[in-house]
Parts: sequence; C-alpha cells; structure tokens
Amino acid sequence: MMTDPISDMLTRIRNAQAVRKLTVEMPYSKLKKEIAKILEQEGYVQGSEVVSEGVIKALKVQLQYEDKKPRITSLIRISKPGRRVYCAYKELPRVLNGLGIAIISTPKGLMTNQTARKEKVGGEILCEIY
Repeated sequence: MMTDPISDMLTRIRNAQAVRKLTVEMPYSKLKKEIAKILEQEGYVQGSEVVSEGVIKALKVQLQYEDKKPRITSLIRISKPGRRVYCAYKELPRVLNGLGIAIISTPKGLMTNQTARKEKVGGEILCEIY
C-alpha cells in the first residue's frame, strides 16, 4: 500500500530524468493528472496522457530536456502525510526568487503559487519545482 502517491510521482519523475528516460509511467489519479497538467503549462514536461490497459489506468508523462540536461533541476515535496504545510495567500513562498514554482492545493483546485497569489487564495503547499 502506498501512503503518499504525490511523493511517489515526484520520485518517479526524478529517477527517470536521472537516467535520461523520455517518458515515465505511473498509476493514475486525478490529483497526479492535475499536477502533470501544471508541469506541462509551466514548461517543465512536454506532455502527459492517460493510458488505459483494461480496467487499470496509468499516467504517462513525457519529460523535457535542454541540451541533454533535464528541464527540472529539483522536485521537493513540502507537505507530507505526517506534516501538512498550509499557507495564507500573503505568506505563499517565492521559489528561487520567482524562477521556480510551488504547486498549491486550494479550495479552487490545484494552482501555482503565482496564480494563487493573484486570486488571493491560500492552501496546502504540495511541492516546489525549479
């Protein structure tokens, strides 16, 4: 049984980039799909798609490289099952002085820290990416 599917997703992406894989596959969930969509919008991955093999669904993420270097330098899980981290919109972190993003789970859905600050909504800080 997996206790933290988001950490599993981030670790799979991190490990796949370490060995220069073009795609990485992981068990599907709506939350993972939304995280992959944000990564795609921000330009950290090329794309993502849901792959069905009978009843079982998987999420396939296409990784992105620049000059043979991974586009994602660091993936850090902030809020964990044992220690949840919440922030008001005024206290949302600036990742790498605005060069990176934080993915926030808000009442309005998942969004980046910049979007959450514009919409004046706080929430749980899931991870930081740069």
